[in-house]
Amino acid sequence: MNNIIMLFIFVPILALILLALNILLAPHLPYEAKVSAYECGYNAIPGQTRSTFQIQFYIVAILFLVFDLEILLILPVAVSLYQVGTFGFSVAIIFFIVLTIGFVLEIGSGAIKIT
Repeated sequence: MNNIIMLFIFVPILALILLALNILLAPHLPYEAKVSAYECGYNAIPGQTRSTFQIQFYIVAILFLVFDLEILLILPVAVSLYQVGTFGFSVAIIFFIVLTIGFVLEIGSGAIKIT
């Protein structure tokens, strides 16, 4: 059997069978909290020990992920620097410069400052 035939015939049929099994066998117990629209965050309940979460922590976490991915993308170039040559090195330097400019702009706008 050809791989393309397997991809376009067998996979959708398997997906439909699994979806039908899920619809038939899964328990359907809706309640108010389950079917209500979810907005980001949660409503504060009086007497609850949770406190509100500051948005600055989310911003720092997203910035950490961006620069962590930068390191992940630069690492293969650093490991195989002799094989990539001058062109690969120049592309990596341009990539690093663009992300450094972004980092400087984030510091300038005060996005990293935690109050």
